[in-house]
Amino acid sequence: MELFWEKPVIVFYKERAKRESKALAVIKARRLTIRKDEESGKFKGTIQDFFPFMGDIDYISSPSRTSDRYVICWMDDREDDFSKAWRRLNGVTFPKGFVSITDDKGKRTYNANFEAKHGKLE
Repeated sequence: MELFWEKPVIVFYKERAKRESKALAVIKARRLTIRKDEESGKFKGTIQDFFPFMGDIDYISSPSRTSDRYVICWMDDREDDFSKAWRRLNGVTFPKGFVSITDDKGKRTYNANFEAKHGKLE
């Protein structure tokens, strides 16, 4: 199974035993792609060409934070009922951090691969 979302706004939270209510970062991506491994039940995915709206994404991508776990959330625009439109992945890790590219105008965009333990995708 492979799912994708075009131009999602993704909210990052630190994964804690107690629910975290303050967002760590908010990004805008060109594309979010998620694949589910049927054998293990885990998810793997990519976030393509994103930039931060708010927060500190350098915190997430620093080498000392690659083992930290996060929760990421976004809205599914294909769902008509907003109460059912939120999508979420828990236990998200970024083993290789973020890769950044700076264009001629100095604008920095990022790409990332991730793994997640659990998800609510539908």
